[in-house]
Amino acid sequence: MEKYPCRLRELREDRDLHQKEIAELLQTTQQYYSQYENGKRKLPIEHLITLCKFYNVSADYILGLPKGMEYPKR
Repeated sequence: MEKYPCRLRELREDRDLHQKEIAELLQTTQQYYSQYENGKRKLPIEHLITLCKFYNVSADYILGLPKGMEYPKR
């Protein structure tokens, strides 16, 4: 199961924000954003980037990826 729906809700609630406010930031509707938080709709990369900048967190954090993952060697 993907962790990002829970992370999205936690980040929003920790800042006492409503779904409607985040939806406006993402230029979408509250109903559409709600589907991200409920895991019913995939989060587009453009929205992920916007949320990372807004919350000042990494994409790894929002996505729930383990810390210390290595980058592929070229």
